[in-house]
Amino acid sequence: MPAPRRLATAVALLVGIATTVGLRAADPPMMATEPAETIRLWEGPAPGALGDKDQDTPVVAWWPAKQATGATPALVICPGGGYGGLADHEGSDYARWLNTQGISAFVLRYRLGSKGYRHPVMLGDVSRAIRLVRHDAERFKVDPDRVGVMGSSAGGHLALSLCLKGDDGLTTAADPIDRRPSRPAVGVLCYPVVSMMPDKTHGGSRKNLLGDAPPEPLARELSGELSAHDTMPPLFIWHTYEDAAVKLEPILELGIRLKSLGKPFELHVYETGPHGLGLGVRPYDGTKPLHPWTVDCRRWLGTRGF
Repeated sequence: MPAPRRLATAVALLVGIATTVGLRAADPPMMATEPAETIRLWEGPAPGALGDKDQDTPVVAWWPAKQATGATPALVICPGGGYGGLADHEGSDYARWLNTQGISAFVLRYRLGSKGYRHPVMLGDVSRAIRLVRHDAERFKVDPDRVGVMGSSAGGHLALSLCLKGDDGLTTAADPIDRRPSRPAVGVLCYPVVSMMPDKTHGGSRKNLLGDAPPEPLARELSGELSAHDTMPPLFIWHTYEDAAVKLEPILELGIRLKSLGKPFELHVYETGPHGLGLGVRPYDGTKPLHPWTVDCRRWLGTRGF
């Protein structure tokens, strides 16, 4: 990749609620790791940029899987934060954990509603990130057919939006990166905001993404429980009964819709855990037991070739 891009800097619906009575065995100890590089998604100003500050410059932090003997799977990670911020523990901690599982990670710094951006800018950023990883797969030592997306809370909504809107590549695009597919191979949604409908959404996320009074057709289009379709990738979704910030009902409705479409997914609702719990340990250092979702997710990813 040219130097200017671098910056310093199966189908399962669980009926009822799975009870978390304790955390499971810890993952293998984490190897000391930091991102290898932080990479701009566009060499020049990003489309629709409102300035030239960091907040206007979407990037991915590349966390390569260690001791890989061949091309690895990869996940682009969208941290949560209500489309108004980015929660580091839902980015770099996830990347460190994925690295211990032999999966490369790319933590996305996407543009935010709190900085004046609105849909579809955020969707454009995550789409570009997936295309970039596939375009430069040889350099990143990843398998372009095994590139998925992962997100938490509002980042889960962004990941779900990509699963809804991803494409096979813009074949006539002047930029060769944009000719690569943006549709992810899998989606991992952690306590995701699923709906943008007023009575079912997370209010701050909706406002930051769509503004004060978005048209109803747009809100419906970005509500997974209403707009999920039969070309979406397989999904792993998890939430907790105790989460008081993001509604459970749209997540269950999404599962019902996916089942009706015959689309594979796995859904877990754990009894305990507050919103934003991430891995269940903060900061992640590879020595303490993690929340059980990590065990379930790793098994599921394995069934999907990850």
